Amino acid sequence: MIEGLLGRKVGMLQVFDKDGRVRGATVIEAGPCLVTQIKSATRDGYEAVQLGFGTAKHVNKPMRGHLKRMGDLRHLREFKVLDQDQHKLGDRVGAEIFQPGDVIDVTGVSIGRGFQGTVKRHGFHGGPKTHGQSDRHRAPGAIGAGNTPGRVYKGMRMSGHMGAEQVTVRGLEVLESHPARGLLIVAGSVPGARNGLLKIRFSKESLEAARDRKPLAVEEKAEEEEETPVAEAEETAEATVEESTAEETPAGAEPEAEAAPDEEAKE
Repeated sequence: MIEGLLGRKVGMLQVFDKDGRVRGATVIEAGPCLVTQIKSATRDGYEAVQLGFGTAKHVNKPMRGHLKRMGDLRHLREFKVLDQDQHKLGDRVGAEIFQPGDVIDVTGVSIGRGFQGTVKRHGFHGGPKTHGQSDRHRAPGAIGAGNTPGRVYKGMRMSGHMGAEQVTVRGLEVLESHPARGLLIVAGSVPGARNGLLKIRFSKESLEAARDRKPLAVEEKAEEEEETPVAEAEETAEATVEESTAEETPAGAEPEAEAAPDEEAKE
């Protein structure tokens, strides 16, 4: 089983859980992804599956040769797999691998904020507003000492470019899974802007439980086959109503009641 897949952030909304609480949630377009490469321990030194997601406008010839006419895929990422023999080139993987209640980790590129100061970037509180310091409200303050060490340490928190970094949010709960539409509704927020690429993986706790279960789509089809079709259900309901009416009314009672008005009309 593949430990995750690629997706796209659609947006955020509010949903009601089973306890009636309003919870902020994120809608993710999870897949469909195509298996574009299978890596083995004998050839590559590790076992993994490469998935492709999205549509690219322009693809060069080396990439088309690698994809082997599977389409012009935009994003390629690798995911660990327990048994690589269960997958083959061209297989489709979608939201059916996730079920409500699963705990996942979502990785994406955070929204870029440009060049920001220390107050917004690192949460500095700024300098005092009194005692004549009228221009030090958002200043960073001193950044180094005197003769010792006589320089500024590397990694000092200062102004600079903020955001546009890879961020992983762990421990998010899957509230709803819609394999037919390829959508996941996840509690909380995920990194990145709308339409941003996301890497969705099972957490360690959920991965162990998900390895031995069937995909959600297979279970839904089985339930649909067990249910009675709508037409058969309507016919069964009509037959039941007719039988119950016949049992409650004695034989010949309805015709006599209906014939009486006709005889009076003839007279």
